[in-house]
Amino acid sequence: MRGIILAGGTGSRLRPLTSGISKQLMPVYDKPMIYYPLSTLILAGVQDVLIITTPRDRPTFEHVLGDGSQFGIRLSYCAQPSPDGLAQALVLGETFLAGRPSAVVLGDNLLHGPGLGTSMHSYETASGATIFGCWVRDPTPYGVVEVSADGRALSIEEKPLQPRSHLAVPGLYFYDGTASERARSLSPSSRGELEITDLHRSYMTDDALRVQVMPRGTVWLDTGTVGDLAAAGEFVRTVQQRQGLAVGAPEEAAWRVGLLDDGELASRAERLTGSEYGRYLRDLVDQETSTHRAGA
Repeated sequence: MRGIILAGGTGSRLRPLTSGISKQLMPVYDKPMIYYPLSTLILAGVQDVLIITTPRDRPTFEHVLGDGSQFGIRLSYCAQPSPDGLAQALVLGETFLAGRPSAVVLGDNLLHGPGLGTSMHSYETASGATIFGCWVRDPTPYGVVEVSADGRALSIEEKPLQPRSHLAVPGLYFYDGTASERARSLSPSSRGELEITDLHRSYMTDDALRVQVMPRGTVWLDTGTVGDLAAAGEFVRTVQQRQGLAVGAPEEAAWRVGLLDDGELASRAERLTGSEYGRYLRDLVDQETSTHRAGA
């Protein structure tokens, strides 16, 4: 399974903050925003990731993230000339995917919960598409899915005035190898975009769209507005200070799934000497060893 992170767009709702920097490179507490979806993909077992961004921001992403070796993975980059819809990512990434199954995640989404990454390994060989449903009090600003008792999608609507359920669709999607072909067959919407909801309807028409309802306690945060960005940073700060465990650290994710060994993690920490983030990575191995030695 290969991964795609959508990190394009103009970030218009965050201006003037995004006048000179991509929204997905802005800080969410102590890390760039893109670290969070990247960590989700790594925990899901993805080792090849394509980052789709704007022509202006591509060099900065390459400078910040490099070729992915610092995270034990391989990163590629593609520029989206204009914001022509989320589903266009599957068209732009068609050569990269080469008919393989894919995990697609929005670069401004933060997901956190027990077993969230490792539980997703099963979608690598699944047919059709899998999306998620997250219960929210007010689903009208989001895509909303209606689900049958056996997990099939009955309806899916984008920002409905009268939602048929309280299940919003977070920006994390798993597709089989037909996704790029399906995306190419879509017609632009009234907004002139290839809509991700229309792609999901294509799967639903074939009875191939499954919905996994996220368990209670799973946190999904969208960082599209200034208020949302501040709330996400405060959430990460609170969890990390309370638990002493990082949220959305891709080096740690890679270490935990075996893509980096102890020595490689230590070398990554050395490059970040002087920062709390670097000290956290440096202390991980010692803390884990002490825990195991104590019989925990």
